[in-house]
Amino acid sequence: MSINRRHFIKQSATVAAGISFMPKGISSLFQQPAMEISLAQWSLHKTLFAKKLDNLDFPAKAKNDFGISVVEYVNQFFKDKARDTTYLNELRKRCNDNGVTNHLIMIDGEGYLGDTNAKQRMKAVENHYKWVDAAKYLGCVTIRVNAHGEGTAEEVKKAAAEGLSTLGEYGKKLGINIIVENHGGYSSNGQWIADLMKTINQKNIGTLPDFGNFCVERDKDNNCLKEYDRYLGTLQMLPYAKGVSAKTYNFDEAGNCKETDYKKMLQVLKGAAFSGYIGIEYEGDEIGEDEGIRKTKELLVRTAAEVGYTLK
Repeated sequence: MSINRRHFIKQSATVAAGISFMPKGISSLFQQPAMEISLAQWSLHKTLFAKKLDNLDFPAKAKNDFGISVVEYVNQFFKDKARDTTYLNELRKRCNDNGVTNHLIMIDGEGYLGDTNAKQRMKAVENHYKWVDAAKYLGCVTIRVNAHGEGTAEEVKKAAAEGLSTLGEYGKKLGINIIVENHGGYSSNGQWIADLMKTINQKNIGTLPDFGNFCVERDKDNNCLKEYDRYLGTLQMLPYAKGVSAKTYNFDEAGNCKETDYKKMLQVLKGAAFSGYIGIEYEGDEIGEDEGIRKTKELLVRTAAEVGYTLK
């Protein structure tokens, strides 16, 4: 070994040791962004609605069938159980038995947090309190909500800022994040959501960019007439993201998603240095749900390797 090489190795070891003792915020600058795959329950919505799978069995299926140890629930599949501690204890037990971590609950059907009617908006906020409590009880750190409302873009943004801020204050007491997904209407406009986040400016309120939910205008038959650029929209939401939703519909013969260029999308995430959970959310109709989940996971693993993105 040359003297120069010895000097290099000694210097490298010193730098590495120095980084390990740096404050977290500084040491993170030297770390590569990394993601961990989670499974969104909506990927199995047909199976669940058909009663071929029970909500209580979802954690075990995620782990045993797909090798995924982090799950994201949808409240529709246990909508009357938010305050049922016996039920929640059983769900938590099954997670523990299978080594599964609860990440978030996606909330629908509890009213519009962007309702321009103050009374209705407050009712919606209060309807979400029980799900914040349930999330805490289950060991989740986040609930996903919707920022819908009727009115102009500015009117709904103002109302949503008030609704989300109020719910956020409740969530903060329990250590629960409140995140907004691009989920139709104004919320599918990346700039609108980014502006909403800037207006709120609250640490436990953030976003959940969904790769496939950027339709901003639909016809009476619910067909998409106008779509926001999904790569730009995701980029605009990423500074506030506390997770991302890897939406897939259908696949080509090479196993690539037909609707989204995953290599381009993961490059967007990597460029923004996103670290956190990337939730598989298969919603196609050409293959079965189990196969769709497996193909999405394979796509994520392969594409992450191609772009040099670390998957835990």
